[in-house]
Amino acid sequence: MAVIEIDNLSKSYRVYQKKEGVLASLKGLFHREYKEIHAVQGIDLRVERGEFVAFLGPNGAGKTTTLKLLSGVINPTGGTCRVMGFVPWERQNEYRRRFALVMGQKNQLWWDLPAMESFRLNQHIYGVPAEEFDRTRDELTDMLDVTRLLSQPVRELSLGERMKMELIAALLHKPDVLFLDEPTIGLDVVAQHKIQQFLKHYQEERKNTILLTSHYMKDIAALCKRVVIIAAGSIYHDGSLEEIVDRFSKDKIVTLQMEKKESLEGLKDLPNVISVEAPRIKFRVDREDVGQTLSEILSIHEVDDIVVEDPPLEEVISNAFSDAEAQRNAEKIAPTNA
Repeated sequence: MAVIEIDNLSKSYRVYQKKEGVLASLKGLFHREYKEIHAVQGIDLRVERGEFVAFLGPNGAGKTTTLKLLSGVINPTGGTCRVMGFVPWERQNEYRRRFALVMGQKNQLWWDLPAMESFRLNQHIYGVPAEEFDRTRDELTDMLDVTRLLSQPVRELSLGERMKMELIAALLHKPDVLFLDEPTIGLDVVAQHKIQQFLKHYQEERKNTILLTSHYMKDIAALCKRVVIIAAGSIYHDGSLEEIVDRFSKDKIVTLQMEKKESLEGLKDLPNVISVEAPRIKFRVDREDVGQTLSEILSIHEVDDIVVEDPPLEEVISNAFSDAEAQRNAEKIAPTNA
């Protein structure tokens, strides 16, 4: 049985449309206009135990709303959902003890107190035995190299150090399911890498189920084998990272290391040249034409080295978002059958 089971889940908001001007504001006191916002529209999803799934989409796509629904923070407008057999919005204590939600833009730690005080509070909230708490805390703080910072007020920590403490606070009760919403947002490259390595090691060791949203593609490439793309509140693609690349990248990037600088003269007229740094040239080729293009070049020029690679993952995901938006717009203007 899947750990996360979502069927036709939806969430809508009724938002007041406030108009500019004093007169319009006065009219709004007696006659208000509202707009229906469909944050999540009919999502169907299954996630098995031990999966590390990326949940991607442009801003406003419905990612965070979905995580809030799965966490029981908000109630749905329609559809059903079960996580480990529990209905999240029923907010049963047994369910609360088995999952954790980490939001990179919101803090759960007391700002003016040392993180250790917040850890102690979580220990009592989740009913973690003292010996187990000490063992888990020591293990996590050692893995994230923050033991020396436990007695330091949270407000004095760097952003990366605070994020590590947030993760520790969320993992002290050893949740079976972990929802991560932008856990590396705003962090430098070093802090991002350390948190990536920690999450990868922790998930492999614990075999828990993790759903991750992130705008940093390095997070996705380092951690997730399965990617779910959501656009306009609906799932647009669900598959492996390799399938995403195959579907949404139309070309390959080829780098040639020429034997002689002079050889570049005959290649500068190639279409889609990205850069020329003698004796190296980089250009784009349609995926289906790579073999033929290289064969033609090698028949004329002497080449020392060839590198063929996919476009950057950021570019591929951006293409996916653009395709989803184009499909959505096409559906809006498509004529309906009488």
